[in-house]
Amino acid sequence: MALDVGIVGPPGSGKTTLFTALTALVPEGYGIPHVGIASIPDERLTALADVVGSAKQTPATIRLIDVPGTAAAQLGGVRRADALLAVVRDEADLEGLELELLVADRDHVERRLERVRKEAKSGDPELRLQVEALESLLAHIDEERLVRDWPGELPKELEPLTALPLIPIVNGPGGVDLAMEAELRELPEAEAAQFRDGGTSALEDVIRRLARVLDLVVFFTVGENEARAWTLRRGRSALEAAAGIHTDMARGFIRCEVIRWNDLVETGSHAEAARRGLQRLEGKAYVVQDGDVLNIRFNV
Repeated sequence: MALDVGIVGPPGSGKTTLFTALTALVPEGYGIPHVGIASIPDERLTALADVVGSAKQTPATIRLIDVPGTAAAQLGGVRRADALLAVVRDEADLEGLELELLVADRDHVERRLERVRKEAKSGDPELRLQVEALESLLAHIDEERLVRDWPGELPKELEPLTALPLIPIVNGPGGVDLAMEAELRELPEAEAAQFRDGGTSALEDVIRRLARVLDLVVFFTVGENEARAWTLRRGRSALEAAAGIHTDMARGFIRCEVIRWNDLVETGSHAEAARRGLQRLEGKAYVVQDGDVLNIRFNV
């Protein structure tokens, strides 16, 4: 599945530095959104590629959107994101940012309410119910409460920012030195590890936190040409995994061959794993588990 994550923060917090550190892109232009791709590190992918002899490794990725400010119009670019990374310097920054997001949500809900009120004059009972829900939500926001804490069901097509998972990234003492991480991104991996005293990048922890908050599992497709990692929401089916790879694969789904990644590494091949009874056939409804290697059989 394609994941979109917004990067937000007050001016000078370092959010564009985080964008550069995660994507290795130095944005051009000021006052416009920056979009880039960050890889999700996973040692299992390398192990699988080595065993099968894959010519190429493709990690799972996250699409990052760095918005230029916290005005309502600027934040509109991340309303459809799956989560937000909030780059702050301290707790006061975080509180101020959440208030900015809430103000933007109030504007978003109020504009929607004005439009639906006009449409509801037709007498449509469904629209009248939507007006009531929007009025209740607006009152909730006016009490400076986040949308994720609202007990009701959100009206259709509404995209409130404060309903999204928010992951604070403290830039500075006690947090992540984003400027250093951006500089180390330009170095070879082994050389960068020396500067970290052999430790891993703090940015890997950022990616893992995202995966936990979004409740993701990672599955793999492995062959001679390519070993590739994919993300999927926990609890989703093999059919949904197939759709994430290609719509034709889901449309013509027949069955799915499943091997645990460590079983494939240990046995050394799909054939040997099957011979030992470690490969099984599953149907469309199979719930994909973290670490599954899938070989989806389909017919178009």
